Amino acid sequence: MDVDTRLLRYFAAVAEEGSLTGAARRLFVSQPALTKQMRRLEDALGVRLFARSRSGMALTEAGREFASRVPALLDGWDEAVRATGRAARILRLGFLDAGAVGPVPEVIAEFRRARPEWRVELRQFDWSDPSAGLARGEVDAAVVRLPFPGQESYTVRELFAEERGVLLPARHPLATRETVDFHELRDEPFVAAGAETGTWREHWLGAEERDAGHPVRIGAVTSRPDEWLGAVAGGCVALAPASAARFHSRPDVVFRPVHGLSPSRVGLARPRRRRDEALDELLRAVSRRLGGRPLGGWAGVGVRPRAGGG
Repeated sequence: MDVDTRLLRYFAAVAEEGSLTGAARRLFVSQPALTKQMRRLEDALGVRLFARSRSGMALTEAGREFASRVPALLDGWDEAVRATGRAARILRLGFLDAGAVGPVPEVIAEFRRARPEWRVELRQFDWSDPSAGLARGEVDAAVVRLPFPGQESYTVRELFAEERGVLLPARHPLATRETVDFHELRDEPFVAAGAETGTWREHWLGAEERDAGHPVRIGAVTSRPDEWLGAVAGGCVALAPASAARFHSRPDVVFRPVHGLSPSRVGLARPRRRRDEALDELLRAVSRRLGGRPLGGWAGVGVRPRAGGG
């Protein structure tokens, strides 16, 4: 019988969260998709791991036994992957958008010149995974935009803050303004990330800045920049970091600064209890370049954010 590690990670999340809803948010997948994967795992094992009822799902005795053993299996697998990467001299750094990653490619080039025996892979992820590959164990560290679901499970260092503004259709009445007040956008149809992205989605809908009398209108759900810009051109609006004006442009979409909106914070995240000399060296260099000051030990306090884009 073959069971891939993704199914084990999904099961571990459900067992730890105690609910499909919490696990789906943590894994950045939809609840129906997660339910389907749990049934697939049960079919592969030939046992029922969950007792299903109207009130939800609870682990069976077999499920509890399996849950007690899966973390060790995953830890062993992750360590095998890391050891293989160390032996092959490969480091993987995830990111979401060019505005956040900024001069990191230059840092990587310098690192390669200093440590030619190492290969560094910069991997871009779409907005369906705001952890930029960390949640699925696909990268060693990631440049991320905060907050993202599950970030408390990682060591995160904030590097800088970047103003958020709004992308508007060029024909929109507010597009002629130099700046926009957030309350002027409250009734507009917004482009949103998938519901499974939780706090990430809420941040980019301005949930903290909204009053109870004006719930958000969702005009489109996207996970990729081209879909995002297309939805805006089609009549929606979207909150975006200021760097979006440089890296994502098209003639029928304009960017305008917004008053009354908190900034986007960019950070560097890595798994807890992960120590590796080469990775530490790379992350210190990234932190110096993006944060404008060196980082000390990863167990210390975070870097003070600085104003401005990345």
